[in-house]
Amino acid sequence: MYAIIDGGVTPKGRVRVSGAKNSATRLLSAALLSDDVVELSNFPTRLVDVSHKVKFCERLGADITVNHENEHVIVRAAALQSKKLTREEFDIPIRTTYLLAAGQVIRSGVARVPYPGGCPIGGGSGGGRGYDLHVMVWEALGGKVIERDDHIEVAAPDGFVGGSINFPISTVGGTENALLCASVAHGRTQIFNAYITPEVEDLIALLRRMGADIAVFGTSHIVVEGRGGKLAGARMPVMTDRIEALTWVVYAILAKGEITIDHVPFSSMQVPLVHIEQAGVDLLKSSRSIHVTPDCLTSGIVQPFELACGAHPGIISDMQAFYVMLGLAASGTSRIFDYRYPERIAFVHELAKLVEGDHLQAERGKITVHGPATFKSGVADSTDLRGSMAAVIAALCAPGQSKILNVQMALRGYNDLHGKLSKLGARVSIFEENA
Repeated sequence: MYAIIDGGVTPKGRVRVSGAKNSATRLLSAALLSDDVVELSNFPTRLVDVSHKVKFCERLGADITVNHENEHVIVRAAALQSKKLTREEFDIPIRTTYLLAAGQVIRSGVARVPYPGGCPIGGGSGGGRGYDLHVMVWEALGGKVIERDDHIEVAAPDGFVGGSINFPISTVGGTENALLCASVAHGRTQIFNAYITPEVEDLIALLRRMGADIAVFGTSHIVVEGRGGKLAGARMPVMTDRIEALTWVVYAILAKGEITIDHVPFSSMQVPLVHIEQAGVDLLKSSRSIHVTPDCLTSGIVQPFELACGAHPGIISDMQAFYVMLGLAASGTSRIFDYRYPERIAFVHELAKLVEGDHLQAERGKITVHGPATFKSGVADSTDLRGSMAAVIAALCAPGQSKILNVQMALRGYNDLHGKLSKLGARVSIFEENA
């Protein structure tokens, strides 16, 4: 899949931030823990990752109704069972496949889940973020794990049993998996060194509504009193996407547009917005919206900056690419460090193809940006989800026609991206076939 972008158009209008990708697919997995109806509103139904996960759950017997117009999902998982599928059916390009284990184990005593796919942002198995910590979770809760040729098999004939999980590093995915499995396990589970992001808090909120007994102590210790079986039904809205909100802010600044961004989750992105304001951008904010115009630049240009990506509540690694973009508009040298995923630099080489001159330097854990830079039309490939979106923004800002290859990576994280860009005046055409 690729996109043809006629750039140089100044964006103008309103854009509504959708439900968070990094929460929605997790809540969908939680919904599988009940035989009752689970309804999720503000759901980003048009995400590519959502489509893949819904189809896989339906193959296992779940009944899922997706309403694109109302951004609403209804899950009925009473008929879900673990099944032996073909290699092609197990081949789904998303990372959160391991979260599908708990829903199968409580019904079949065994789970068969695809190997995690997703963005190859570093070296090593599974794109640098392997599944060893998930194996640790299942084994800590009494499961027997077998790595088959085309899937992972988790056997717990009598269900998961509470235990102690002490993560060697803080992990979002491992914390989510532990929460799901522990909620339906027999007995108490203690989770140490948990990584509690806003999206994890959203998952905890839904599990509690479904009847799970979860207590959080401090910022990294969770105790779960397992129900020993299925949870109840519930209704809940998906939290709004903080990464999408940041994306629109940066796009508006770079394109010198006038964009009102609605449904901004201020409580989960205070530090990222502070860094933008400290770079000389006076954001016009209401209780739910941000209005960005060229007048927001207090001195007429972005000021250079240095920042480090790490754990929430700071700037997370998924936001790194957009601060690199912001640095291209700055008057001077900016440096962006990433201590969590230091290998996440492949996108810089592709982004440079859409920038006039030599303004970008990347080494392990550090990206240096010499601004200000001018964008140019060209052809760039997508290396990961956020890097793909950075290339899309560069093409939108560049005069002339550009081509972004493998643009489906951006579509994995931005609900109705084409529709939102069109409403802002952008000229984007997406083609299904390979370029």
